[in-house]
Amino acid sequence: MLRTITPAAILVAALAASAAAQRPGNEIGTGSSQPYSDRASNITPQDARSTIAPNLPAPPIGENASPRDYLAAARTALLQGRTGEAQQALEMAETRALDRSVPLFQTNVPSGSPLVEEIGQALHALGSGDRGRAVQIVEAAMAHAQ
Repeated sequence: MLRTITPAAILVAALAASAAAQRPGNEIGTGSSQPYSDRASNITPQDARSTIAPNLPAPPIGENASPRDYLAAARTALLQGRTGEAQQALEMAETRALDRSVPLFQTNVPSGSPLVEEIGQALHALGSGDRGRAVQIVEAAMAHAQ
């Protein structure tokens, strides 16, 4: 029975992949999928505009930037009202700050990093529409970032 299910499953997966690849605006591997937005969203339940988080503009820094670089980019974007870019920069700063070694079987233990906590607070402020508070938190986080 496994032999009859496997080809069917492969066929369904191939058709789904083909349909997704043909959908306009979603070129696989380009980083330009839809929906696109330049406004921060889907951070808190109150600012969720869709069940699909939009593709946000990337900050104008290299992929190998440090958490502090991303925080600086987030600060600039916040001050200039580019909330989508700020959200993306904060999320990238958080990802970089979460790079850490953990003991085997303890990967589910949350990070106790003050930097990660501050970035989360800045994201929450942004999601609540408080750009000024988000800037203050980002500036404090920059003091802890490397």
